[in-house]
Amino acid sequence: MLLYLAAVAVGLAALAWSADRFVFGASATARHLGVSPLLVGLVIVGFGTSAPEMLISSIAAFQDRPGLAVGNALGSNIANISLIIGLAALLSPLTVRSETLRRELPGLLGASVVALLLCLDGHLGRFDGFVLLLGLVVMVLWVVRLGLAGREDDPLSTEFEQEMPKEIGLRASLLWTAAGLLTLVASSRLLVWGAEEIAAMLGISDLVIGLTVVAVGTSLPELAATIASARKGEDDIAVGNIIGSNLFNLLAVMGIPAAFAPSQLDPQVLSRDFPVMIGLTLAFLAMSYGFRGVGRINRLEGVILLLCFVGYQYVLYLSQAQ
Repeated sequence: MLLYLAAVAVGLAALAWSADRFVFGASATARHLGVSPLLVGLVIVGFGTSAPEMLISSIAAFQDRPGLAVGNALGSNIANISLIIGLAALLSPLTVRSETLRRELPGLLGASVVALLLCLDGHLGRFDGFVLLLGLVVMVLWVVRLGLAGREDDPLSTEFEQEMPKEIGLRASLLWTAAGLLTLVASSRLLVWGAEEIAAMLGISDLVIGLTVVAVGTSLPELAATIASARKGEDDIAVGNIIGSNLFNLLAVMGIPAAFAPSQLDPQVLSRDFPVMIGLTLAFLAMSYGFRGVGRINRLEGVILLLCFVGYQYVLYLSQAQ
């Protein structure tokens, strides 16, 4: 058991480090190629922070562990909103000023509803996977269009400009990108192996392991990036990290394994996990959108989100205790 716990711990630590290095290297490379900071933030950072979820879900699906794959995707979205945004808002209230983010938020809710509709038959098949991947392509193109059309004075663009790596050459950027990606693959495999063995020994379902340990673990890059941005007063980046990550989780993390390894869904995915995720997404939209001006997630709302996270974890515990 200690060996498997160590594998999970090392895997999580390596995931957090490698995702950070991958985003760092990819962002610096994009800067050398003349890509705008807003596009780097909206596309590369969103992809990079979701890379752990993509790799773990793909590995799990190919090893015939669909519960782990689906649980990782939905659990990460739940943790991103309730745990990470809740904690960030508790530390420092978040103000959303970016018009770009205001346009992305309804897209996140739409992607959540589409994913639910595709799963209503209790099966995540190849057709569903390709629809989600098509949605991923549309989403990336849409985000690129938003980035190209975005105003230079958009607060999000200014914040990304300040955060982009500057004192690093192209060769070093490429090396960091490659090192981050290779470590991501190795640490993802190690984490899946440790999680599988722990689940087998304790009699816990793959779905619950995916919704808890693996989901929270793979959200560590988002946690680090969001808390750091919030402490620096870069509230739009903090919120944008979560929107981008959740979009990639729904369309890529669920789409890739479904397209190549179709699976049946645990009934609780539809009766428990999807409703929680969509409910939190609605709350996130209502808090962030700012229907009467700028959006603001205050400390009280942060506490409510954290209580939702704790309550959801307790429900999962009860489901395994029965």
